[in-house]
Amino acid sequence: MFDSWLKPNDSKLNLKDSKPIIHAILGTPINTPLSTNEEEIYFACGCFWGAEKGFWKLPGVVSTAVGYAGGNISNPTYAQVCTGETGHTELVRVVWNKSIIHLSDLLKMFWECHDPTQGNRQGNDSGSQYRSAIYINNTQHEKL
Repeated sequence: MFDSWLKPNDSKLNLKDSKPIIHAILGTPINTPLSTNEEEIYFACGCFWGAEKGFWKLPGVVSTAVGYAGGNISNPTYAQVCTGETGHTELVRVVWNKSIIHLSDLLKMFWECHDPTQGNRQGNDSGSQYRSAIYINNTQHEKL
């Protein structure tokens, strides 16, 4: 569901051999496999640009990337998502070093950086892509 915007759908692509895409602010790779002490989670909490910035402040956050998830088409464009017809949310992928920061701290930032009671909006931004959601790849994260 999430890999399409981080790892292009190319059967010849090998992440170990591909050149890393470096985050412009953090200077860390955003498309390399997780190391043994890293985990990832995806937060939809309003406009992804503002949400991403909040996670940069947390110690132990290795990298972030923005994209779309939860919709009914593959690789949507910004214009397609803005129609409200694709079902996608704007989200932030957060990769963190679990020996430095705990998932509960990331969840705290998620709940404090937006108002989930606003429904399909955050502040002046409105549309179904701004609804709140948490997407996980690790079933252990469900327990928190």
